[in-house]
Amino acid sequence: MICAGRAPNRVSARSPEREAFPVPQDLVRKVTAAANALSAACLAGMMLLTCADVVGRALGRPVLGAVEITGMLASMALAFSMPYAHRARAHVGVDLVVMRLGERPRAAVDLVTGGVGTALFFVIGVQMWEYGTTMRRAGEVSMTLRIPTYPVIYLIAVAFFLFALVYGLDVIASARKVLDRPPQEAP
Repeated sequence: MICAGRAPNRVSARSPEREAFPVPQDLVRKVTAAANALSAACLAGMMLLTCADVVGRALGRPVLGAVEITGMLASMALAFSMPYAHRARAHVGVDLVVMRLGERPRAAVDLVTGGVGTALFFVIGVQMWEYGTTMRRAGEVSMTLRIPTYPVIYLIAVAFFLFALVYGLDVIASARKVLDRPPQEAP
């Protein structure tokens, strides 16, 4: 259907995901790419800070709070890389039994494991958010630099929510494969 003043939706032939979820998949792809860029920036920051601290120690002037900042950056680097890694299928998986199954049984296994993963990472996100709120109310700060820790915890919670969303979209795709009926043969 073409609406006045709007171009029709164009679906890429190379991505079956786009057919099922054109808007959310594009949005999720952009958000996970941004999260991955944030992860890379945290990793680069860790590298620069560590180098500066090593040089500073050699000169007798270490970087104050380098260890706690590196810990915060490492936590964020890990959390924000997970949604992109899952979406890109960059994680390690051992599926000696599953790879011998047909497409629909494999999709059923993916549906179950994806459902568990979605629930798990959503719950972790909720718990991290609550932990961040507890840290904010308590006024917790880092030991050396006295930096409030709750913003980092909230960012990690957001990363887990994004991870749960990416997993959830996989669950929907797996459910469609499981429920998809093979084409009927014509008499």
